[in-house]
Amino acid sequence: MKFSAPAFSATLFALASGVTAQLTILSPGGPDLWWVAQSDNDITWTCKTSPYTNFTVLIANSDPTVLVQPQAFIAQQNNFDCSELITKDRVNMPPATGYTIQLADPFNETNVYATSQPFEIKPLGSVYPASSATPTATGSATGSASGSATETKAGAAAASSSASGSNGAAGLVAPGSLAAAAIAALGLMFA
Repeated sequence: MKFSAPAFSATLFALASGVTAQLTILSPGGPDLWWVAQSDNDITWTCKTSPYTNFTVLIANSDPTVLVQPQAFIAQQNNFDCSELITKDRVNMPPATGYTIQLADPFNETNVYATSQPFEIKPLGSVYPASSATPTATGSATGSASGSATETKAGAAAASSSASGSNGAAGLVAPGSLAAAAIAALGLMFA
């Protein structure tokens, strides 16, 4: 079977689109985006670039004396919401550093789609992060011209931490599987 030029182009476009589709947690995370204990807080993610329709939301901590294992606090969150207000009744964790938010497969919580940068939960009565430091889910996760300056910083930080292998947000598509698909498509075209 041979592909025509338009069919081959459509196949490569579909493969390339899969590379850019990702889910990234914009907030909380990093030194400038913390939560306040026993208070209402929020989560923001890149809903426009996410290939998932929903996910489970968990909180984890790198210190097992604070939290032994990740704890789910939203069983099924719709991706299209782009952010969610977390009331003080939903998450009541002690003040500490090393927390992360995980967005995971609702049927298998060990299949984590995205992990936030580590953040701190500050004591009750602490001030919230400046609104100028809080990114929004509107605009591009890659910080294109349509995104805000804070989105550009968040997107760059996520890409940097992902590339360095730290506990930042990660892409969702296995590069090896895309490469194999592209090679297969090329093989079919030239067969």
